[in-house]
Amino acid sequence: MAKRFWLMKSEPEVYSIEDLERERETGWEGVRNYQARNFMRDDMKQGELVLFYHSNAEPSGVAGLAKVSSDPTPDASQFDPHSEYFDAASSKTSPKWVHVTISFVERFDELVTLARLKAEKNLAGMALLRPGQRLSVQPVDEGHFARVLRLAKARARV
Repeated sequence: MAKRFWLMKSEPEVYSIEDLERERETGWEGVRNYQARNFMRDDMKQGELVLFYHSNAEPSGVAGLAKVSSDPTPDASQFDPHSEYFDAASSKTSPKWVHVTISFVERFDELVTLARLKAEKNLAGMALLRPGQRLSVQPVDEGHFARVLRLAKARARV
């Protein structure tokens, strides 16, 4: 199966690329959209690269690079009644939600802003740039992924 590439969104006030750099890895929990969950559960594989995107920020943009470092497992927050991600309809015998672990790879020297991404003709068709696209976990075409890395002057390559 071909290696895939991803974009994962986080609000920097909640969890930023700087947080990931300091902690080195984190569980990506709290995904409560079925399509995003399905991408994590069915398609993500260890070792695949992730564009770390700061959303709902001023400005929003790609802040760095991570990699998937675990297979999906049940998201424990769905069972915790004190968690904002609690789901009373989910059970331990049939969990609805998963999480993966991601590891830090690189923080970009400068944010690749959403405006910069939109201005780039070579990124036409990128899921992030489609009207109404709000998924927190989404696949990225290899060519688009490589282009974003070049825009970021990233040390990593695909």
